Amino acid sequence: MTDFMTRARAAEQVMRSVFPATPLQRNAHLSDRYGADIWLKREDLSPVRSYKIRGAFNAMRKQQGQDLFVCASAGNHAQGVAYMCKHLNVRGVIFMPVTTPQQKIQKTRIFGGDNIEIHLTGDYFDDTLAAAQDWCARQGGYFLSPFDDEDVIEGQASLAVEIEEQLGRVPDHVILPVGGGGMSSGVAAWFGDRTHCLFVEPAGGACLRAALAAGHPVALDHVDTFVDGAAVGRIGEKPFELLKSRHLSDVLVLSEDRICTTMIEMLNVEGIVLEPAGALAVEAVGDVQSFIRGKTVVCVTSGGNFDFERLPEVKERAQRYSGVKKYFILRLPQRPGALKEFLGILGPEDDIARFEYMKKSARNFGSVLIGIETRKPENFVRLFAHLDDAGFTYTDITEDETLAQFVI
Repeated sequence: MTDFMTRARAAEQVMRSVFPATPLQRNAHLSDRYGADIWLKREDLSPVRSYKIRGAFNAMRKQQGQDLFVCASAGNHAQGVAYMCKHLNVRGVIFMPVTTPQQKIQKTRIFGGDNIEIHLTGDYFDDTLAAAQDWCARQGGYFLSPFDDEDVIEGQASLAVEIEEQLGRVPDHVILPVGGGGMSSGVAAWFGDRTHCLFVEPAGGACLRAALAAGHPVALDHVDTFVDGAAVGRIGEKPFELLKSRHLSDVLVLSEDRICTTMIEMLNVEGIVLEPAGALAVEAVGDVQSFIRGKTVVCVTSGGNFDFERLPEVKERAQRYSGVKKYFILRLPQRPGALKEFLGILGPEDDIARFEYMKKSARNFGSVLIGIETRKPENFVRLFAHLDDAGFTYTDITEDETLAQFVI
């Protein structure tokens, strides 16, 4: 056993005084679908509904005599630090992006109580991080990185210790979401070459893939904050040291819309609430089903801090990705009966979800914004064929991101 493994095991044992091990649950639904033995490591069921409490606990317990901790977080690390500040009765100052979902801000306040104060600053995590580090340097506190800290990585590795103990063996594959790399590097370091690790990133925050391609951590030009728990613009230096020998082929990148389909399915079918980052590992199974068949696979559901005010957006994105909802601009003749003619083209499973039209004076045609929901993607093939046959002119704008920002 390596020194890292010894420390990770010790951390796992000590944290039992604070919270119990999270469940490792076999998922029959996914196992049947993919022909594999699929287990979910339910970090969404920790006291703060994410694995972040592990790293916060391990790092803070080692700072004997320190009474001021400072951190920057998109939400989950903040909750872990807040929980431990109250548990250890120390002061915490937490910096969060202005774009952090209210649910995570409120839960952070609840966990920390009077032991913490929250500063909302920066639209992106990296701006928040810089502000937190500057404040900490001026005030003399201990800066607790969400991922670029050896003690944090060691604490997150306790997750892997539990997986091996609960399963009774080493799984064939472990699928890990990646943000700044703290958890994924810690778990990978624990298992070493005893299992195959797959790393999953959102398309708008693929910092591990970028770092592996460049040979060193690099800053992404743009970060999409939708998958807020994994939307990091630059992987941590210390996590990358543990991951730099990994192959690009073991890093999967998923679109934000695609992740939404798993969030909806896990909620509807399994009753499991996952945040976007928490759904990454589960959604990635479909990409590797050919070589996991018959194997034991553990997916880490990293967090369940989901603000249900975002559910309409998640459903919308899932429908668009699945091809059962489309938006298009229809050029409609401004004559009596034209709208009725269009409505007659719709099939029995087609439903109008949005319709915006204002008749223009002194024009022969007007533009209509239409959103259609249907039950099967192939229904749109029939609909568009009938529109073509009827001589209607239309433009599908579903995948036009620029237009979508304004009209969808």
